[in-house]
Amino acid sequence: MAISELYTKCARVWIPDPEEVWKSAELLKDYKQGDKVIQLRLEEGKELEYCLDPKTKELPHLRNPDILVGENDLTALSYLHEPAVLHNLKVRFIDSKLIYTYCGIVLVAINPYEQLPIYGEDIINAYSGQNMGDMDPHIFAVAEEAYKQMARDERNQSIIVSGESGAGKTVSAKYAMRYFATVSGSASEANVEEKVLASNPIMESIGNAKTTRNDNSSRFGKYIEIGFDKRYRIIGANMRTYLLEKSRVVFQAEEERNYHIFYQLCASAALPEFKTLRLGSANYFHYTKQGGSPVIDGIDDAKEMVHTRQACTLLGINDLYQMGIFRILAGILHLGNVGFTSRDADSCTIPHKHEPLTIFCDLMGVEYQEMSHWLCHRKLATASETYIKPISKLQAINARDALAKHIYAKLFNWIVDHVNKALHSTIKQHSFIGVLDIYGFETFEINSFEQFCINYANEKLQQQFNMHVFKLEQEEYMKEQIPWTLIDFYDNQPCINLIEAKLGILDLLDEECKMPKGSDDSWAQKLYNTHLKKCALFEKPRMSNKAFIIQHFADKVEYQCEGFLEKNKDTVYEEQIKVLKSSKFKMLSELFQDEEKALSPTSATPSGRTLLSRTAVKPTKDKLGQASKEHKKTVGHQFRNSLHLLMETLNATTPHYVRCIKPNDFKFPFTFDEKRAVQQLRACGVLETIRISAAGFPSRWTYQEFFSRYRVLMKQKDVLSDRKQTCKNLLEKLILNKDKYQFGKTKIFFRAGQVAYLEKIRADKLRVACIRIQKTIRGWLMRKKYLRMRKAAITIQRYVRGYQARCYAKFLRRTRAAIIIQKFQRMYVVHKRYHLMRAATIVLQSLLRGYIARNKYQRMLREHKAIIIQKHVRGWLARVCYRRSLKAIVYLQCCYRRMMAKRELKKLKIEARSVERYKKLNIGMENKIMQLQRKVDEQNKDYKSLLEKLTNLETTYNTETEKLRSDVERLRMSEEEAKNATNRVNTLQEEITRLRKELHQTQSEKKTIEEWADKYKQETEQLVSELKEQNTLLKKEKEELNRFIHDQAKEMTETMEKKLVEETKQLELDLNDERLRYQNLLNEFSRLEERYEDLKDDVNLMVSIPKPGHKRTDSTHSSNESEYTFSSEITETEDLPLRMEEPSEKKAPLDMSLFLKLQKRVTELEQEKQSLQDELDRKEEQALRTKTREEEERPPMRGAELEYESLKRQELESENKKLKNELNELQKALLEKSSPEVTAPGAPAYRVLLDQLTSVSEELEVRKEEVLILRSQLVSQKEAIQPKNTMTDSTVLLEDVQKMKDKGEIAQAYIGLKETNRLLESQLQSQKKSHDNELEALRGEIQSLKEENNRQQQLLAQNLQLPPEARIEASLQHEITRLTNENLDLMEQLEKQDKTVRKLKKQLKVFAKKIGELEVGQMENISPGQIIDEPIRPVNIPRKEKDFQGMLEYKKDDEPKLVKNLILDLKPRGIAVNMIPGLPAYILFMCVRHADYLNDDQKVRSLLTSTINGIKKVLKKRGDDFETVSFWLSNTCRFLHCLKQYSGEEGFMKHNTPRQNEHCLTNFDLAEYRQVLSDLAIQIYQQLVRVLENILQPMIVSGMLEHETIQGVSGVKPPGLRKRTSSIADEGTYTLDSIIRQLNSFHIVMCQHGMDPELIKQVVKQTFYITGAVTLNNLLLRKDMCSWSKGMQIRYNVSQLEEWLRDKNLMNSGAKETLEPLIQAAQLLQVKKKTDEDAEAICSMCNALTTAQIVKVLNLYTPVNEFEERVSISFIRTIQMRLRDRKDSPQLLMDAKHIFPVTFPFNPSSLALETIQIPASLGLAFISRV
Repeated sequence: MAISELYTKCARVWIPDPEEVWKSAELLKDYKQGDKVIQLRLEEGKELEYCLDPKTKELPHLRNPDILVGENDLTALSYLHEPAVLHNLKVRFIDSKLIYTYCGIVLVAINPYEQLPIYGEDIINAYSGQNMGDMDPHIFAVAEEAYKQMARDERNQSIIVSGESGAGKTVSAKYAMRYFATVSGSASEANVEEKVLASNPIMESIGNAKTTRNDNSSRFGKYIEIGFDKRYRIIGANMRTYLLEKSRVVFQAEEERNYHIFYQLCASAALPEFKTLRLGSANYFHYTKQGGSPVIDGIDDAKEMVHTRQACTLLGINDLYQMGIFRILAGILHLGNVGFTSRDADSCTIPHKHEPLTIFCDLMGVEYQEMSHWLCHRKLATASETYIKPISKLQAINARDALAKHIYAKLFNWIVDHVNKALHSTIKQHSFIGVLDIYGFETFEINSFEQFCINYANEKLQQQFNMHVFKLEQEEYMKEQIPWTLIDFYDNQPCINLIEAKLGILDLLDEECKMPKGSDDSWAQKLYNTHLKKCALFEKPRMSNKAFIIQHFADKVEYQCEGFLEKNKDTVYEEQIKVLKSSKFKMLSELFQDEEKALSPTSATPSGRTLLSRTAVKPTKDKLGQASKEHKKTVGHQFRNSLHLLMETLNATTPHYVRCIKPNDFKFPFTFDEKRAVQQLRACGVLETIRISAAGFPSRWTYQEFFSRYRVLMKQKDVLSDRKQTCKNLLEKLILNKDKYQFGKTKIFFRAGQVAYLEKIRADKLRVACIRIQKTIRGWLMRKKYLRMRKAAITIQRYVRGYQARCYAKFLRRTRAAIIIQKFQRMYVVHKRYHLMRAATIVLQSLLRGYIARNKYQRMLREHKAIIIQKHVRGWLARVCYRRSLKAIVYLQCCYRRMMAKRELKKLKIEARSVERYKKLNIGMENKIMQLQRKVDEQNKDYKSLLEKLTNLETTYNTETEKLRSDVERLRMSEEEAKNATNRVNTLQEEITRLRKELHQTQSEKKTIEEWADKYKQETEQLVSELKEQNTLLKKEKEELNRFIHDQAKEMTETMEKKLVEETKQLELDLNDERLRYQNLLNEFSRLEERYEDLKDDVNLMVSIPKPGHKRTDSTHSSNESEYTFSSEITETEDLPLRMEEPSEKKAPLDMSLFLKLQKRVTELEQEKQSLQDELDRKEEQALRTKTREEEERPPMRGAELEYESLKRQELESENKKLKNELNELQKALLEKSSPEVTAPGAPAYRVLLDQLTSVSEELEVRKEEVLILRSQLVSQKEAIQPKNTMTDSTVLLEDVQKMKDKGEIAQAYIGLKETNRLLESQLQSQKKSHDNELEALRGEIQSLKEENNRQQQLLAQNLQLPPEARIEASLQHEITRLTNENLDLMEQLEKQDKTVRKLKKQLKVFAKKIGELEVGQMENISPGQIIDEPIRPVNIPRKEKDFQGMLEYKKDDEPKLVKNLILDLKPRGIAVNMIPGLPAYILFMCVRHADYLNDDQKVRSLLTSTINGIKKVLKKRGDDFETVSFWLSNTCRFLHCLKQYSGEEGFMKHNTPRQNEHCLTNFDLAEYRQVLSDLAIQIYQQLVRVLENILQPMIVSGMLEHETIQGVSGVKPPGLRKRTSSIADEGTYTLDSIIRQLNSFHIVMCQHGMDPELIKQVVKQTFYITGAVTLNNLLLRKDMCSWSKGMQIRYNVSQLEEWLRDKNLMNSGAKETLEPLIQAAQLLQVKKKTDEDAEAICSMCNALTTAQIVKVLNLYTPVNEFEERVSISFIRTIQMRLRDRKDSPQLLMDAKHIFPVTFPFNPSSLALETIQIPASLGLAFISRV
């Protein structure tokens, strides 16, 4: 297809413009062959007619599609021409803020005049190891390519950095050197780069100056060779300099300055050390005031002087040499002020004692007379004689300036030589990378000899560049087997011949310099005569005869001939040099006498490369003729030779090109001046590269990429299995002219414009497809809209009809309701009237009935009272009559009985007198006596019974009498009350009468008061209404205040909670930071340790070189030493001299302060141990003595007593456990909350305390009952001991006594019971006392809580009176004070508890040991005779297996064998897979247990140290194997957990079984070794992460970014020369499945090794962080990856990773959160990016991305298809404005090397140690189970 066919309507073209260089326009109609005018419309809307050139008929340049604008490589553009290149650079620089762009093999760098965050170490790491086309353009990519080619091809490299002054050449070279120093892998040698950079202040001060274009312009070129060894680590550097602009020392143009060093000296003249230099202001010296601009804005020359001196010191130039340099420089300034006076036309003189010359001679140490003489005279030597000739004033001034330039050049060489000495390395150089920082093409208003040499050098470099580009193109064509046709490119060899060939400009210049009376005018005439009409590149200006024009490759340049001869000859009179050589100033004479050591064209550098001098004066030779011949070599000749040497060096290396562009002359940041940019693009050869590429086949596609891009142009039947044939068939259909493309082996080559044509066809087809899709979608949307409208109308109708029906129903309901309301209203009125009448009737009835009842009551009351009075009177009268009758009857009875008694007495007296009577009476007396005796006895018994009954009756009588007395008293009281009541009744009746009188009075007053009350009532009602209104207002205010207080309190609580959460998060972050810092220090320590070990091995290897008579000794005995060997190992003083005798190189670095502290601590611990041992021995002896004494005093106890003691001990143990449980419950309840409500009634702690109090009181009651029982038993036993005749029940007691053998046993039992009684009493008292103490403590706490509550209420009341702000502040202050006090109290309690726990642990261990020994001793002391009396029963004794204690015994000599077999030779892939997870850790711990059991501290220490060192050796040897590192990380953690689980500490024993608790360590506290193992585990974890990273690193970018997981979503854009990795999966590429398979492999290995689940989660989290960070970093550095389709691919890949986490149950590991930045970046690529709402959504969504990352992604966003839109600059500015307040890191890339701090949560094992079996495959037969 012809290019002219692309000029259709709406096609866009570029037309020339005088202001903008090129303008974009759009065709208004199709172009037809033969048209002379094209109708165009500019972008601003203006229409114009563009006339074609009638001769060439060349059409305007076509504009590339927008999809290609902003490409990384200019060669990827469809149309390669100047406007396309300029526009692409402008878009990247202004819109995307990208300063680097590829142009084929050239890196174009535009100076941003602003610091950019794209040069950090993270960027270096991102570019390290990447292909040049895989990342966005960068100086680091060029440096990486050079470094990689040097290592791969074994060929030296060069980076050629060129550009105008101020374009950024020096900065680019500096960053390239920084990259080499960082990636070279030699951290110890990185100071070479620092020294090279430190040379910058020196070289800038002596070689840079202010020009009209740049304030810090380099006025010399330099080539720095960075040397590398065989391992490609930096070992040294060397600097060459080219063409110092010496003329600047003596002359400066307007607005320019001399070299910076002179102004720095003048600014520092006031310093004391500079007083002798006699300096002044810069305006005082002729050499510094000519430009009229001695000061640069923003630059402090005095501070720069300080930096210069510091750099000199760093590079080994001491203060003495520095003062020598400054002395010479000051002398040059004073020399410039030397003036001359003319005697005549041919001679001049210097005034006598001329001050500037005097100062110059004093500073230089030369004679004033000699110097003044030879400044005004010269010596002429002929063949026959020598004579002295005076010179004119002009010649003297020129000679003075030549001398000043010569001295400065010598000093410059001397400084460069010293810099090279500081950078020189003694190690042999294997290869180098050269960085050439050289001036670019220059053209000024006045161009002189310096510009001529600079442009000559650029012509040579451009020729070399063209040849290299041409060669690369030819190689590419031959590689792809494309027919090679010669490409016509610009060859600047004619221009070079014009300058350097025979009879060229330099040759004629040298010839004119040899002429005695040669001048610039005569030389100009020779140029005109020789070249004017013979060479097309040479021209003569029209208006001048002292200038000439050369057509360079970049532009025409007019050179002024004035000064060419003088600058070329650089004449310095030999006599002046001799005067300087004879100087007393050693440094000055050193500059001129030892010139062979100075840098010159013929002097060899240490690297064997020839350098360039800046003077025509050569070293003094033995022959004068040879010396004079050397002096006649011109500057032009030297420069030509040095340029040839430079080109030879560059041709011997592989060149890499960096072209620096200056975007504007005003140094405005990110401002692009098209005119200046085009000038530099033409000058630096970028457009020539474009032209060479465009002349052939500039567009190149692989077959797979072409198929992926243009698959839409094929039909299904056209797609074949052979991609190459499919592409051929398609192209033959689309492009009929076969000359427009060629098929290579792997690529398709297109001529310029063909890809644009294909893109147009593709876009047209996609547009048609889009229209069809839009048509279908719009029809579907309209149908959906119609259906929605119909549905909505039906819905509206339904709701309207429903509304109407509801209204009618409402009307009916209201009508019915009104009738019902009327009915109830009328009923209510009637009902109310009835109730009123009924109530009035009832009131009247009640009043009437009450009156009648009261009258009746009064009458009955009076009758009742009268009856009572009658009853009492009649009773009294009856009683009086009865008493009289009774008294009379009794008296009569007495009289009658007395009379009858007297009669009987008389009869008895008479009978007694008679004898017979006595005899009768005496008969049967004895019987009667007996009967009477019996009767007396019976009566006595009856008497006793009666007496008992009497006593009983007396008691009952007494009780009854008491009751009666109480009743009498009560009756008396009631009687008195009755009397009082009657009195009160009388008084009340009187009062009633009085009150009735008052009632009448008050009734009369009441009427008056009621009248007044009515009036008052009205007033009060009015007042009440007003008060009610005020009350309602006050209530509202109160409610508002309450609401406000409630809201404020709520807000305060929320803020406090938020603050608490934030503080908690901050504390967690601080903890993680501290943990990370500590682990980084461990990592650094391990790295230094490895470095130290490597150096030690190197030293040992160097020492072990075989010598005569010397045999190398085995030094493996020191291999087990470690930095973890503590100073506590040295327990004996004998070890010290042995250690002091060891060689110093075998010792690890030891912190002496730590050593002394540990040694002091060891001595203290030993003393404490010894004192405890003594105390233990003393206690044991005392226990033995008491035991023997007790045995002597009493016989051994019987079995029953032993049983009693065991029961007693069990009871005490159970009691102890119960008390411990209660204490734990109390502590838990008290520690649940720290608020005052904890101890309030109803709180958990309060309930626990009450429960414990009740249990304690019940326990006390039980103890009291036991004491009573024991006391009763003691009393009964005492009675049993009494004699038998005192016992009433002898049989029972006799049996008890018979059970006792003798009195000793009885006494022993009594003593035991007595002791038991005392023990129980003491326990009872102690418990009672503790109970009382607890009660007092609780009361005190309750009292304190009450006080606290009162104080809180007072504070609350006070706070409510304060304003809101003060209230908040006061409440916060109070809360802070309270929390602080509580924290202090809790800390004190915690410290006390810790001390108590430690003390009790120690006591418990000692007592447990003693109790065990005493029990064993007691059981041994029981003789067989004591057991004879026990009943013997037959017992079945089963056979018992051997009971293992979970320990492994080994000999001390077998320790190396144990470490070797178990650690060093163990292969995880072999034996370890079939073992119990963590078996080596269990075996090692069981060995440690046995050493602990033996109380052998040396064995424990040695085993642990050997284990740690063995693990380190294994990891150092096989540290790159994931399985090995994972295996030993798992075993180290298990060993650490075992040391914790069996340490005996309460916190680690919670989950142990009783058997496991028996296996705890008893003698040693290995807490220090636990810390050592924890540090070792951290180091192994970090090594595991590094191994993971090394394995995953090559997969991440390919699998996560480049591979198309969803095929067909991403479009392929046209590639450039820097081809990227294909996104189509080939056999060798990694995919997402590769990453997931690798993750599965990692997870399986870790699970097989028994790694802790929490640790696996941390490893997975770290792995996902690395994946996300590397992916995001590459995304931020790759413009082609920032598209909508790539965002979809990334999100799909992330979802697959999340699915993997779900399958492995690792969603709670925190791994998903580490991918959040990548997820948000993918979302950012997909969201809409147009409006302010979109900007707000992006700002809220991308909270895990920094501002720099968000802006970078938006800048890099590139549409893959024309249907996508770019992000506008205004939208990006909006995002930046919204994010300006966000405080985040300015760093662009994530730190992919960051390792999260690792923790090792305690994970106890349920495996019993005694059940572990040792496999025979381990080769551990020398250890035995115990």
